Amino acid sequence: MRPLLILLFTILLTDLFSQTLTIEGSVVQSQSEVPISDVNVFLESTSFHARTDLKGNFALSDVPEGDYQLTASSFGFVSYRIPVTVVAGQLLRIDIQLTEQVAKLQEVVVMTKGLSGIRNIPGSAHFISPKEIQKFSYTDVSRALGSVPGINIQEEDGFGLRPNIGLRGTGVERSSKITLMEDGVLTAPAPYSEPAAYYFPTMGRMQAIEIVKGSSQIKYGPFTTGGAINLLSTQIPSTFSGKFHLLGGSYGNRILHAWVGDEQKHLAYLVESFQYRSDGFKKLDGGGPTGFDKQDYLAKLRLQTAPGAKIPQSLSIRFSHTLEESDETYLGLTQEDFDQDPYRRYAASQKDLMSTKQNHLSLMHTVSLGSDLQLSTTAYRTEFSRNWYKLDKVGISDGTKLSIGSVVDDPDNNAEAYEVLRGTPTGSSNRLYVKANNRSYEAKGIQSALSFSFAHSDWDHRIDLGLRIHRDWADRFQWEDHYAIQDEVMRLLETGIPGTESNRIIRTDAAAAYLQYRLRHGKFTATPGLRYENIFVEQKDFGKGDPKRLGDQLSLKQNHVALVIPGIGVQYQANKFSTVFIGIHKGFAPPGAQDGTLPEESINYELGSRWQKGVFLLQAVIFLNDYSNLLGTDLAAGGGTGTGDLFNAGEVRSHGIEFQINCDLISQKGAHNYSVPVGISYTYTVARFQSSFKSIYEDWGSVEKGDHFPYLPAHQISLLAGFRYGAFRFDASTRFVDAMRTEPGQGAIELNQRTDGHFTIDMSSHYTIHKKIDLFASASNVLDEVYIAARRPAGLRPGMPRSFTLGLKAAF
Repeated sequence: MRPLLILLFTILLTDLFSQTLTIEGSVVQSQSEVPISDVNVFLESTSFHARTDLKGNFALSDVPEGDYQLTASSFGFVSYRIPVTVVAGQLLRIDIQLTEQVAKLQEVVVMTKGLSGIRNIPGSAHFISPKEIQKFSYTDVSRALGSVPGINIQEEDGFGLRPNIGLRGTGVERSSKITLMEDGVLTAPAPYSEPAAYYFPTMGRMQAIEIVKGSSQIKYGPFTTGGAINLLSTQIPSTFSGKFHLLGGSYGNRILHAWVGDEQKHLAYLVESFQYRSDGFKKLDGGGPTGFDKQDYLAKLRLQTAPGAKIPQSLSIRFSHTLEESDETYLGLTQEDFDQDPYRRYAASQKDLMSTKQNHLSLMHTVSLGSDLQLSTTAYRTEFSRNWYKLDKVGISDGTKLSIGSVVDDPDNNAEAYEVLRGTPTGSSNRLYVKANNRSYEAKGIQSALSFSFAHSDWDHRIDLGLRIHRDWADRFQWEDHYAIQDEVMRLLETGIPGTESNRIIRTDAAAAYLQYRLRHGKFTATPGLRYENIFVEQKDFGKGDPKRLGDQLSLKQNHVALVIPGIGVQYQANKFSTVFIGIHKGFAPPGAQDGTLPEESINYELGSRWQKGVFLLQAVIFLNDYSNLLGTDLAAGGGTGTGDLFNAGEVRSHGIEFQINCDLISQKGAHNYSVPVGISYTYTVARFQSSFKSIYEDWGSVEKGDHFPYLPAHQISLLAGFRYGAFRFDASTRFVDAMRTEPGQGAIELNQRTDGHFTIDMSSHYTIHKKIDLFASASNVLDEVYIAARRPAGLRPGMPRSFTLGLKAAF
């Protein structure tokens, strides 16, 4: 009996060793060696799969001996593949380093090279990673940028359809004073001719966001004062994969987001769709829609040489198509009506509708002529058309036509017009004038960037050269329809003739080039740079009496500017973790076609320090932007008349402090399998006019020396906190924005010239029910804070009320 038991034990032991082998290891980020959680680690063509924990560790158990292909993949990182051999009786350990995908992109232009590349930027820079964006799945870019110091935001519609973003006090109107890009290509409809961004890339399909400020923006004009923002779209994955998000929530919000892509030896592709609808959170007097419907489609195709080719090359084609219809209006509320119901909309805005269509096509070629010489060339073309059909003026019985802004600002002295807005006209001659703000845009060009690195002794050199030839135009062909309102219903009385309102074309030809040289020696790095802009702008105004554009009333305006824009940044690397940097550069913004309009010019300074070790980051910056000439813009969105004309606003000085700290309260090297990430940012900004002038436009009016800049909060504070444990993730974002002036002024802010300081909290949670399926829930403005977000374009506008979102996130 005893020999039989020994034999059975030997057989069982042999079987145990052949069936219960284990592969274990860790996954960290390259360079920083920060552990990466939620990485999918699996053996291809098998069912063996694991997900890294909060310390980046993984284990695969019960793997039979044999040869396998092990893959580690995570959204936002380049997939890692390695052949492994499992041998009986041996424990196999594999430690993996993943590289951020943004650092290896072939089909786009990137600024920061990801979190690990920020330390090489000659100035202040920020990178919002894919994992950060996934926390809240924001569709409003204003909320996604809320934790970045130095960002100034003015809310408008609550959904972020047409955000107003500035950097370091540049002004926020339609994000027209910063360089906006998607995948390294200018994205405003006509960035030189009419930079107001009535089109903004769909935030919900973005994978990451880059923000650069200071002298580092020399490479990314034309606007070089405040900074540049580059939105990175979903990148082609390195293995066959995809995702599917289905979300729904308050106010009839519905989101469907899906993409699929793959990379083979010579071919890679990605197709994506983002569908976003809402019924809106405002209530229209008499009933009617106040929501929107946005459809976004993206396709990418890349042809490339085989891995290991002597001269690696790729050719990428990118096409996107975006449609939007939104029942949005410029008409806000009076103070009294806002106090009673901030989410009300007057009956006179029932016909207001924004319709847009955008098509973008780009072709990018990249080639590596050795490890130290890279060249990329991109040809691009963007077409954008929009017609914002919205209430413009109110006609009263004596024949006077009043702007809607003047009516809601002073309803007591404009009682008759105010009643018309509310849908209760006092006379048969009352009229509502609805303007078809019909415009079409085109932007096209070709840009090349060459980088060359070399070393001599202990001196490291890098040269970046860039060239862009660009043309854009904007065509206004507008008209005005007349309505009467009866029982809160608008009825068409007269149809306008297209071209009898604004009827003009503005076109800009621009050539830009830059040279940036980085010299590194020991602990010091100096990065001087030059940018050159040569701009010719021409405006043909055919006049309201020539809708056929025969030229009988043609008014021609032209302007030309050629300017060199220098800058330099110096860094001192005190040790492996600590950096001090200082920068000075010239700020610039293109002039318009109006006689006497000068380019915007400034001298900008920054001094900062950055300390980064693992997940801990501390950055503090002080800045000063000293304008010799600030350009103002007459935008209807800013409360002006809507001509789009630029005007000289003289000297302005903007200065402030930016502070940011990110850390994990529970060390990932500890014994706990949970983490508590925390981030705090603070921005202090003051901007004052240094000269007096009288603007002919309504939004600024008379300005005195020492007046504060409008729509610029002095203090902004953001706090991000999260909790991770196993399959559960929870995140919270709190933000305080100080009260803002709505008009230039000094001293205490008058109640009728201010927005509300407000404190908002957003929360989200994920729960993994399967290795690649998450349940998602979020709440925005949890405390349901009611606040005045703006008093423009015409009247008081509320911030987004409390809203909830629930849904499913799946990946494969």
